[in-house]
Amino acid sequence: MSRVLIVAGLLILAAGLLWPWLMRLHFGRLPGDIVIQRPGFTFYMPLMTGLLLSVVLSLILWLLRR
Repeated sequence: MSRVLIVAGLLILAAGLLWPWLMRLHFGRLPGDIVIQRPGFTFYMPLMTGLLLSVVLSLILWLLRR
């Protein structure tokens, strides 16, 4: 369990440090993400971004368990 928490913390740290670079790649604004904009209101639901992160993290954790 401690190894999983350490890896999760390192992944969050890496994402935070790489965030400016990831935004240039439009990560977080992928096709499939829902954005509703009205005057004075913006709703953002990152469906595809969440799905992609889930797949990537699942693969990383699967590789660590092997």
